[in-house]
Amino acid sequence: MSSPRPFAGFELMLASRYLRARRKSGFISVISLFSFLGIMLGVTTLIVVMSVFNGFHEELLGKILGFSGHASIYRADQDPFENYQDMAAKVSVVAGVKTVIALNEQQVMVSSLKNATGALVRGISSADLSKLPDINNKDLQTALRAPPNIDKPADLKAFDQSNGVIVGAGLAQKHQLVLGSTVSLISPNGPDSPIGNVPHSREYQVVGIFKAGMSEYDDNVLYMPMAEAQDFFGTGNTATSLEVMVNDPDEVQGQVAAMLNASGSDMLVQTWQARNVAFFNALAVERNVVTMVLSLVVMVAALNIISGLYMLVKDKSSNIAILRTMGATRGSILRVFFLTGAAIGTLGTLAGLVLGVLICWNAENIRRGIQWLSGVDPFNAQFYYLAQLPAKISYPQTLGIVGFALLISYLATIYPAWKAARLDPVEALRYE
Repeated sequence: MSSPRPFAGFELMLASRYLRARRKSGFISVISLFSFLGIMLGVTTLIVVMSVFNGFHEELLGKILGFSGHASIYRADQDPFENYQDMAAKVSVVAGVKTVIALNEQQVMVSSLKNATGALVRGISSADLSKLPDINNKDLQTALRAPPNIDKPADLKAFDQSNGVIVGAGLAQKHQLVLGSTVSLISPNGPDSPIGNVPHSREYQVVGIFKAGMSEYDDNVLYMPMAEAQDFFGTGNTATSLEVMVNDPDEVQGQVAAMLNASGSDMLVQTWQARNVAFFNALAVERNVVTMVLSLVVMVAALNIISGLYMLVKDKSSNIAILRTMGATRGSILRVFFLTGAAIGTLGTLAGLVLGVLICWNAENIRRGIQWLSGVDPFNAQFYYLAQLPAKISYPQTLGIVGFALLISYLATIYPAWKAARLDPVEALRYE
């Protein structure tokens, strides 16, 4: 008996027989089953966790950039500045700049019959408000009508003349606000008096409720017409910052010098990378550490392949000896046991790939199912900032996980297969 070519039919037949349970080798088959399950769960977990991290990064980046812009321009002393309209016009012609939005931002106390909380007021014109996709989206509720077309659909152009505020959905829920409700804003920087600044308050009607999808903004931000904000805070015709949107957010650092030349020497430019460097670095470190830890699951499963194959070699030593005496080469024996272990690793990896992709495609439905069954939200927006569980599959990354699992599985089969090939037929049959 000889093997005319590598991976001949009898080698495949023997490998498939060794994979099936036998009465005498049932324990070995159980080890193989656990090896298969370990690799499957390891690959599934890696794919799901990495996809969730990718989703987090993309969603948070999109929400942060949609709210604060790709770069912020403000005075070095952080005081309001008057020539913001001319400055915005100059910055808008810088190469690569898409839009420039002027803001008048101040902290206030929001008071209602139900609650009292702090919030950030963003004074903004209706033209600039319409440029914010995370605010002017399908979830925006507004009763604004541009007169005299009061019967037509809502129109943000009427925001400048509304003398009202647009609040976040989380803030509206805290204060039980609906369209048309009245809310009091209290500013700590009021008019001067003999005893210093006196806080002053003013009531505003809620003319809109937005939902950006990030609790940090939905719970703590409200928008006010620019002219009304300037009057309420007593800052005159000024803005506190310019938010700049560029065509390529990753290349914004190269446009900082041009923005400074356009805005003036007394201004500062802060990019989104500098503003959120600690946050995104922490996210990257967490992703790397979790990846390393979860990779150990695949390695442990590979160790099970080694132990299972080694015990299989011991159990089949007499069979190996008989095959050798019939003419099977050492290479044939090595390939038989390599195929046995590789089949476990390959099937486990493919099953993990399919299961991981299915979970990622249905991540939000699974979260809702867990919440319905347990009564506890495993992805609370107050802790994780986002309103739903994001999962974005990176196909190059997924292929890397599959390749890693296959490589570890194949390497795990080499030593037991080599031991089987080196088995001496005389020693194996001596006590038979």
